[in-house]
Amino acid sequence: MEQIIKGKRYSVETATPIADDRYWDGSNYERQGRNTFLYRTPNGRFFLHHETRWIGERDHLVAITGEEAKSYYEELSEHNVDYEEAFGEPVEEA
Repeated sequence: MEQIIKGKRYSVETATPIADDRYWDGSNYERQGRNTFLYRTPNGRFFLHHETRWIGERDHLVAITGEEAKSYYEELSEHNVDYEEAFGEPVEEA
C-alpha cells in the first residue's frame, strides 16, 4: 500500500515494520476485523497502516510524529524491532 500525505510518499513496501497488533489467537490474526501496523520510512518518518476486513471500510495510512510513534510502539503488542533500533535512543530506566 502506498499513499501521498502532505506531499510525501509513504509506502509499506519501502518502510521498516516496527510494531503491530497482529497475533495468532488460535483462530485468526485479525482483531475484530482491524489491525494497526507502525512503520518507519527510510527518511526516519513514522506512519500507521490501518488495515480492515470490514465491507465499506478502506485500508489507509496516517503520518504520525516520532512521539506518537513511541506511544503506539508501547500500545501495540507485537514488536518487530527493539525500541533502540526503532527510535535510535535507549530506553530510560524507571
